Amino acid sequence: MPAQSGYFSDDSMIRRVMRKRAVGLTYGQRALVIGAVHPLLYVGTAENTQHRTTPYTRLALTGRLFEAVSLGTREEADRARSFTRKRHAPVQGALPEDAGTHNPQGTRYSAHDPQLMFMTMAFTFDSAEVMHDLLVRKLTPGEREGLYQDYCRWGELFGMPREAAPAEYAEFRRYFDGYLASGEPFLTEEAKLVGSYLIGQRIAHPMPIPVQQALGGFNLLVQSSLPPRIREMYGLNWGLREELACRGLARAVRTAHFSPPLAPKLLRGSLTGPSYPLYRLATRREQRLIAAGQSIMPGVDPLPQASRVS
Repeated sequence: MPAQSGYFSDDSMIRRVMRKRAVGLTYGQRALVIGAVHPLLYVGTAENTQHRTTPYTRLALTGRLFEAVSLGTREEADRARSFTRKRHAPVQGALPEDAGTHNPQGTRYSAHDPQLMFMTMAFTFDSAEVMHDLLVRKLTPGEREGLYQDYCRWGELFGMPREAAPAEYAEFRRYFDGYLASGEPFLTEEAKLVGSYLIGQRIAHPMPIPVQQALGGFNLLVQSSLPPRIREMYGLNWGLREELACRGLARAVRTAHFSPPLAPKLLRGSLTGPSYPLYRLATRREQRLIAAGQSIMPGVDPLPQASRVS
């Protein structure tokens, strides 16, 4: 892709980070799992999309839209932005039940709320930053600031007012970490169930052993990247065995990124590039299961809560 062909230059931090497939294949999953603790974001998405019935198709679509803006040409980015605006236009409503003391029943949400736009950007940026640190290398302070500013621009391209986000990375980190440590995050029972499937805590449809082992490795890495409090909210068992297994796996992935000159060309090529084509594999499997009458997430009611009959 030629430099300067999109909204971000080829040497921008957002492109440098999001071209790493280790980031591209894990940050979205992490952002959904950690973002589910924000009831307005979770309910707004679940009530107004096919999130409950086709979660991996949604993850793949979101990944494609996000990559179009961060890695694509301006034409590709503008198509993604237009599609997103149309999808977000009708997204508004109210919480159908209490979701913690900070979000009582009836609390309103809207896809056009600047604070919710910012929080969407915040969970996305935080996940990209954390997964790069874990699986590629630690970012320098300057790179961290550059990545944050790129993500603020990315949020603006999706409609977020710039003033909705803190001006600098350090201010963002204080705010975001403070939010996660506060009493505001809350997992509804449905959000906890959906997240448990996305994180591999529950497995509805096991795949062949080699593939399942590979997916288990990805899930373990994402689980390890979550703040301890978030793991506790999901009831994830995390002890010394899990920690040691994750450290070894993460070290292997990082090492692969530091040896490209000596590595086979096939390996070098597999480490970089858009991740959406790989997301499509999960989408195709999901569509096959649905065609066979299988529930993707057993126990999750596919109907919006407002239309359920008690």
